[in-house]
Amino acid sequence: MKLEPSRCYHQERVTLLTLLGSTGSIGTITLDVVRRWPGRYGIYALVAGRNVALLADQIAEFHPKVAIVADDRALAELREILKTKGIAEPELGAGPAARVTAATAADVGFVMSAIVGVEGLEATYEAVRKKKRLGLANKEVLVASGRLVIQAMRESGAELIPVDSEHNGAHQCMRAGRRDEVAKLILTASGGPFRETPVADLARVTPKEALNHPTWQMGQRITIDSATLMNKGFEVIEACWLFDLPPKEIEVVVHPQSKVHAMVEYTDGSVIAQVSATDMRMPIQYALTYPERASAPVPRLDWTQAARWSFDPPDYKKFPLLKLAYAAQEAGGSATVTLNAADEIAVEAFLAGRITFPAIAETIEETLQRVPSREPKSVQEVLEIDRESREAARRVMKIQTEAVLGA
Repeated sequence: MKLEPSRCYHQERVTLLTLLGSTGSIGTITLDVVRRWPGRYGIYALVAGRNVALLADQIAEFHPKVAIVADDRALAELREILKTKGIAEPELGAGPAARVTAATAADVGFVMSAIVGVEGLEATYEAVRKKKRLGLANKEVLVASGRLVIQAMRESGAELIPVDSEHNGAHQCMRAGRRDEVAKLILTASGGPFRETPVADLARVTPKEALNHPTWQMGQRITIDSATLMNKGFEVIEACWLFDLPPKEIEVVVHPQSKVHAMVEYTDGSVIAQVSATDMRMPIQYALTYPERASAPVPRLDWTQAARWSFDPPDYKKFPLLKLAYAAQEAGGSATVTLNAADEIAVEAFLAGRITFPAIAETIEETLQRVPSREPKSVQEVLEIDRESREAARRVMKIQTEAVLGA
C-alpha cells in the first residue's frame, strides 16, 4: 500500500512556518508543498505585499495566526475582502516592523524568505539573529547584506538552507565531501532567451521578448535578470557567502537544457552534479525536510529516452553584467548593494519602455562608478546605501536620456 507523505512521518508537534512573500511564485509553491504535509507543517504567518485578493484566499485555506501586508491601504483592502467573504480574520498587521515580528515569533520553527527585493532583508536578518531555521529564496538578502547575515548566522547558530535551484543543488553536492575537499563550484545558466541573439540585435529586443524565458516561469524582474545573466551574477555573489568561497572558485557555464543545476569539483578531480527536473517544489521541500529526503511530486527524468546536454562558457561581451557581478564581489564593501539597487531601477525602466536592453548594463556600470563603496555596519545602513544607489541610477538614466534626445 502506498502511504500518503503526511503519514510517513510522526513528530510531537507541527512545525509552524512564517512565509515572507506568500503571494509570489515561491510563496505559492511553498504553500503547495505544505498542502501535502498537513500533519507535519502549518502556517503561523503569511506575509504579502499588495495582492490582498490572493492573500485572502490563502488565509481562508491555511488559517494562519498572523497575516501581514505592505501598508495601511492594503490592510484596509484585506479587511474588507475578509469581511465580504466571511473569512475569519487572523491577527493583522502592516509594514516592516510587523514583518519582523512575524518572522521572529517564538512559535515559528521555519521562515521562508521569498520577498523580492530588499523589503525582506530586515525580517530575514532578525529571523537569523533569533536562530530560526531559514529557507532562503530571496537573492537580495545575501547580495546586499551577505557579511552581516552570515556573521549573524554564525553568532546565533541559525541554519540557512538555500532554495534557489542552483544553490540548493550545490548544497546537495556539498554533502558528498568535506568543505576543505572542495576545489570549485560550478553554477549552470540556461542562457536566457537571447543566448543565440547577435550582440548587434540586442538594442531592438522588447520587454515581451525578454520575458519569454525558455525554461522557468518566474516574476518579471528575475526573468529580465535571467535574460541579462545578472541573475547568475547575483547567484555567484550568494554562493560566495553561502559556501565560503572566493569568486575565483565559482564558475558559470551555460546549460540550455537546465537539467544540471550545480556541480562541485573536489580536490581529487571528481565532479558531483545535482540533476533534476525544473520544478521548484523539489528544492523547497528539500529545504523544509533537510536532512531527510522525502518523496516529492515532481517529474522524474526519463533515462530510457535519448538526450543531449551541452555546456558552454558564457559570452561576457554579450552579457557584461555577469562579469560586473564578479567585480563587485571582489571589490567588497557596499558595491553589491549598489549593483542590486541599480539593477532593480534599470530593469523597471526597461520593462516600462524607457531604456533599451543594453542600457540596463550601462546604467548599472555607471551607477557603480558614481556611488562610493563603504562597509555597512548595520541593516539600516545597507538600506540607506540602497536608497542612495537607486537615486543615483535614476540620475544616470536621466542623463542618458537627455544625451540621446540631444544627439
